[in-house]
Amino acid sequence: MTTDPWARLRWATPARIGLGRSGAGQPTDRMLKFQWDHARARDAVHTSLAVDQLAAKLAPHPVIVAASGAGDRATYLRRPDLGRVLGAWPADVAPGDYDLAFVIADGLSATAVQAHAAAVFHACAARMPGLSLAPVTIATQARVAIGDDIATRLGARLVVVLIGERPGLTVSDSLGAYLTFAPRLGRRDSERNCVSNIHGQGGLSIVAAADRIAWLAHQALRLGLTGTGLKENSPALLDG
Repeated sequence: MTTDPWARLRWATPARIGLGRSGAGQPTDRMLKFQWDHARARDAVHTSLAVDQLAAKLAPHPVIVAASGAGDRATYLRRPDLGRVLGAWPADVAPGDYDLAFVIADGLSATAVQAHAAAVFHACAARMPGLSLAPVTIATQARVAIGDDIATRLGARLVVVLIGERPGLTVSDSLGAYLTFAPRLGRRDSERNCVSNIHGQGGLSIVAAADRIAWLAHQALRLGLTGTGLKENSPALLDG
């Protein structure tokens, strides 16, 4: 009986290690699995977000639909700067007086947004009963910074951007959440807090993610800041 020295390591990580050999190449099943995962990652990047389906899942909360300055997916991938600025915005939306605005952006994985964003939003909203929430904005061809302009137009003190993260060969449907206090054009990444790796394949669960986002949101509003000044030292975060 031959012992596989890689078996224990493969159990501990989803990374592709110790795949074995078949002549000068890899075993057929390993190669087919690689090609399958690569295809899923490509699809996650290029698939369009089904906006109407997502809006229906967000009910009964009101929804606004917007778009970045990138007119199509190809432009979005070539021009990250255009994904950070608003293009289409409804003319009849007036600013309010909100504690928090949620922006759901397709990012680099519409697959992740379609699968998890509505559930994460509802779980977060259930943990924020005392906060006034703006209508949820669904933004297409969008990157994180687009949330700053959207929240400013809505009159929100804090913005949470739920966005599809860059897919890999292990996970193609990972969602991220970025929180920014006093959002405005020109905010730096160091002024945001991020909760990442939200997905169902060994990542952060929806419940755990909502706990983190809600704790960060309440602390951001209490302290008046996000980013490097807001430390994630909640016992729930440390234990999670």
